[in-house]
Amino acid sequence: MEQINEIADNLKLLGDKTRLTMLALLKERALCVCDIVELLDISQPNASQHLRKLKSAGLVNETRKGQWIYYSLTIEDKPYVQAVLGYIPSYKQKIAQLKNDCD
Repeated sequence: MEQINEIADNLKLLGDKTRLTMLALLKERALCVCDIVELLDISQPNASQHLRKLKSAGLVNETRKGQWIYYSLTIEDKPYVQAVLGYIPSYKQKIAQLKNDCD
């Protein structure tokens, strides 16, 4: 029953377009908040709030590199999330157009 609750909670998180898009972006590579802000055209506090929810659910991990925090997926133990992301179009080209002012 606990596993069902976790899956339901995680799928609810994926029901939000912004969070689902963030996971689709992170499927391509680790990104810092400034990259995500640029790609999604949202405010930094908004992006951070969504990332905080994804992190608390165990869907993303953060790694500090200098003054920046980079986010990456941690869904190896969540095949249902991997399955959903398998149906999401690739954001590889959009990520390639990043200005990278964070680095």
